[in-house]
Amino acid sequence: MELGRAGLAWAAALLLAALGAQAAAGDFDPYRVLGVGRSSSQADIKKAYKRLAREWHPDKNKDPGAEDKFIQISKAYEILSNEEKRANFDRYGDAGESQGYSQHQHRQFHHFHEGFYFDESFFHFPFNSERRDTSDEKYLLHFSHYVNEIVPDSFKKPYLIKITSDWCFSCIHIEPVWKEVAQELEALGVGIGVIHAGYERRLTHHLGAHSTPSLLGLINGKITFFHNAVIRENLRQFVENLLPGNLVEKITDKNYVRFLSNWKKENKPHVLLFDHMPVVPLLYKLTAFAYRDYLSFGYVYVGLRGAEELSSQYNINVYTPTMMIFKEHIDRPADVVQARDMKKQLIDDFLSQNKFLMVARLTNQRLFQELCPVKKSHRQRKHCVVLLTGEGEKFAEAYEAFLTFAVANTKDTLKFVHIYNDRQPEFADALLMDDEKYRGKSAVVILERRNNAGKISYKTLEEAWQGSKEDNFILLDLLDQLRTDPGLLSSETVLADLNDELAPMFLIRWLYSALDYILDCWDSLFHSNWREMMPLLSLLFSALFILFGTVIVQAFSDSSDARDSPASEKEETAAKTEKNDTSFSKESNSRIPKKGFVEVTELTDINYNSNLVRLRPGHMNVVLILSNSTKTLLLQKFALEVYTFTGSSSLHFSFLSLDKHREWLEYLLEFAQDAAPIPNQYDKHFLERDYTGYVLALNGHKKYFCLFKPHRSGDEGGTLASGEDYDSSLHMEARGKSSCSPGSRSIKNKLHKLSFWMERLLEGSLQRFYIPSWPALD
Repeated sequence: MELGRAGLAWAAALLLAALGAQAAAGDFDPYRVLGVGRSSSQADIKKAYKRLAREWHPDKNKDPGAEDKFIQISKAYEILSNEEKRANFDRYGDAGESQGYSQHQHRQFHHFHEGFYFDESFFHFPFNSERRDTSDEKYLLHFSHYVNEIVPDSFKKPYLIKITSDWCFSCIHIEPVWKEVAQELEALGVGIGVIHAGYERRLTHHLGAHSTPSLLGLINGKITFFHNAVIRENLRQFVENLLPGNLVEKITDKNYVRFLSNWKKENKPHVLLFDHMPVVPLLYKLTAFAYRDYLSFGYVYVGLRGAEELSSQYNINVYTPTMMIFKEHIDRPADVVQARDMKKQLIDDFLSQNKFLMVARLTNQRLFQELCPVKKSHRQRKHCVVLLTGEGEKFAEAYEAFLTFAVANTKDTLKFVHIYNDRQPEFADALLMDDEKYRGKSAVVILERRNNAGKISYKTLEEAWQGSKEDNFILLDLLDQLRTDPGLLSSETVLADLNDELAPMFLIRWLYSALDYILDCWDSLFHSNWREMMPLLSLLFSALFILFGTVIVQAFSDSSDARDSPASEKEETAAKTEKNDTSFSKESNSRIPKKGFVEVTELTDINYNSNLVRLRPGHMNVVLILSNSTKTLLLQKFALEVYTFTGSSSLHFSFLSLDKHREWLEYLLEFAQDAAPIPNQYDKHFLERDYTGYVLALNGHKKYFCLFKPHRSGDEGGTLASGEDYDSSLHMEARGKSSCSPGSRSIKNKLHKLSFWMERLLEGSLQRFYIPSWPALD
């Protein structure tokens, strides 16, 4: 019996709580909250809402009840700004928002306790997990999904993300507006996301959201928080403000020719949308953002005075939105679409088919990979016909003829592109092999990419492309043969990645990054919670205090030093000496060795091209000549002499075996005859000549070398360049070698004063001996 009474008391308490909640909900009067009459216009309601929202915004009003008051104001404006909800409230005293729970009223859960039960659906508790709205489930985000998919996708479309949690009263108030706006923006191409703070704490902390509900925008990987009242107009404007401001250009009769003529400079087709709306539609801005890497967008307001000539020239129906694509010819569109209701799917299909020019210019590697994809199978072959040409009027006729041929022979398996030889020299040299007959002329190459590493098969037209009828017939015949005989592309090569011709300069990119960082700091300063900013402010003031204290201490120390006696001449001399030493150390810092050893590689036929012939401009290879018998001693001495110069990144060190490559060395020394004549081959000491200890500084790019001759005992000055007594020294060394075997000390002395020669090498004061080309190292 006592249990029964306790159950009845418990049920009565719950019933009273529910009735109280319903009474409180029934007392909510949006007109009284906003302070307007029932006959007030929308302008009066909006004016009253803005005034109260500024007054009661939680970030500005520190009153404990400011947040609840602000929620009531937003709720009231949400009801009165919607004519349907306002009419429902005027008739029934309710805006009709409880309909979302009507579906649960048919499911009744009975809790029995000794013959007593109550209907749980009567209370309408929205926090119950079984009553949560399931419309957000398809938008739920997890940390890995956000990092791996959402962030990369934000470079194609903006995202509007809501952060919510259980037992969040404010989340319930914004739910109707969120549903309406999310459905509307998703149809336009905006990404929608929902994060549950209770289950995704790592992601919530990563985004910097410390309260619920929170709304934020994501674009280009950058996060922006929403700080205004949650109403439809504010959310649409927030998403629109996320987009860059220069996506769509306003076009009139005065600037349309300039806009359409930029196709050559930007290497993009240009899109014009004709519509009767004075403001650029959000759908069009979102489309321009998604295709900004491929297309340039312009907007024509047909109702504007000053666009009549443009509308009449292209025969525009002013009552129907029209979209036109212009490519190489600005007098006529390449494609047109008209529709009374422009949907996102229609626009995407239209633009995806017109992303490139008829004969696009290859300006970067990404464009090359898209236009000329790798062959996947024999049935999916795609060939690229490339015009290698130049800039200026000289090549205009050849380009126009190639463009005409491309328009007449467009196929799914063929892509026509062109490239400027002077802007992509490596690409042109790999295909034309520096052939003289193509120099200063245009050439056509048919190629097929074999793999992503750059391997291609290709065939070059035998004669330069001039655009004549004969050239057209030859090219058309080759393309017809290619359909049945893929082996026609008999040549193969490996292409390096293309240079990015349109990439902005480093300084401009740095300025944009700095501006974004400053704007982020400014936004964080005014919209972040001051409690969150306290650690940063504490660090800032601590640094200022330390800096100020240091200045004060330094000022007092300077004033006390001024009263001391002046420094003696000896102290002044010591100060000057220290200054000179400091300047000397700064000058020598560029050659401080970066490693504790000298890396010396043997120059062989395997690494000959990379270490000499194709050496980068400004780099030199210092080569020591040695034999098998003197290898160990000379390398030790060589390492000691050049160790201080290993800090220079432009110097490379190698050694050459005289036993293997004597002929190569003697061929090089023939070009040093102006410094020392070389004896003829019938000299009796010709084959006995000892070149061990000679050092060559080889500049592979400019094709010259500097010569160091071994130091001889008794020659104090040594020989730093190509010595004047080159011939006589060779005879003396040959005789010395035949008379006695040099000891280890005499071998090491050959490289005496090599370091001085290296100093002069870096100064550029050594004599240079030029050669026409580097001989093969056999």
